[in-house]
Amino acid sequence: MKLYDNQKSYSKLPSVITIGTFDGVHIGHQKIIERLVKVGEKKSLESVVLTFFPHPRMVLQKDANIKLLNTIEERKELLSKLNLKALVVKTFTEDFANLSARAYVKSILVDELNAKHIIIGYDHHFGKNRSANINDLKTFGKEFGFEVEEISAQDIKDVSVSSTKIRNAIANGNLLTANLYLGSPYFITGTVIKGRGLGKQIQFPTANIHIKEAYKLIPKHGVYVVKSSISNTTVYGMMNIGTNPTVNGIKQSIEIHFFNLNQDLYGEHLKIHILNRLRDEHKFGSLELLQEQLKLDQKQALNYITDHE
Repeated sequence: MKLYDNQKSYSKLPSVITIGTFDGVHIGHQKIIERLVKVGEKKSLESVVLTFFPHPRMVLQKDANIKLLNTIEERKELLSKLNLKALVVKTFTEDFANLSARAYVKSILVDELNAKHIIIGYDHHFGKNRSANINDLKTFGKEFGFEVEEISAQDIKDVSVSSTKIRNAIANGNLLTANLYLGSPYFITGTVIKGRGLGKQIQFPTANIHIKEAYKLIPKHGVYVVKSSISNTTVYGMMNIGTNPTVNGIKQSIEIHFFNLNQDLYGEHLKIHILNRLRDEHKFGSLELLQEQLKLDQKQALNYITDHE
């Protein structure tokens, strides 16, 4: 898959396009993209996903509290695995939002992306104030020479429901439900930074993960079973998301204790796949009691891995 961070750099080969945020790239999105790829192969067209970043709400509503399933880099990585010919990431700006529907269709979809076939949902709106709909797009198609294929209402509903369920499930710590809809484990990516060293004191050294993107959705506070690839080897562990109340912590931290790993990870960029949730975060009366609970957590995590991995 070729990645274009600006639609003007696209190769201008005749294309079949679908348009959307594709946050999570979940099983509903995958179904739409599978259709896109099939049409591309059948009609000898480049299969192209047009997506946007930042999210429109970040730009138009200055919504600093928006939470997404994927960072833009994670989204690129997930889409790259779906046999697309090209992914075009359009920078969403206020100027772009103010384009008329016709200007958007002609300048971007036709002139820049050479669209010959567009696959889109019945509820898709575009142009300034989202004033145009799929019927307008069909009219433009007759004018500019592209076909419009409508994604069924049921498929659109499935996509919408899936996205909502996934976000709610992750926010509530229900990773089994989220992972079912995603088609694979939810993951976070971040850099290992120095922590307080508390884990080492109680024989459970941890890698502290810093995620720079504030809009990334972090699961509910608690303890989770996780896995990661470190030095090309799958390593399992348990992760705590929370504030470390036992030592009167205030700031949220993400700390992972990897099993059977003795390696300096500072500065490493890791992808952490979250498999399941074990329990809530608790405040313990002493570090010794916390240590005893961590031993129980590890045993439970290893049992889960044996049974499910």
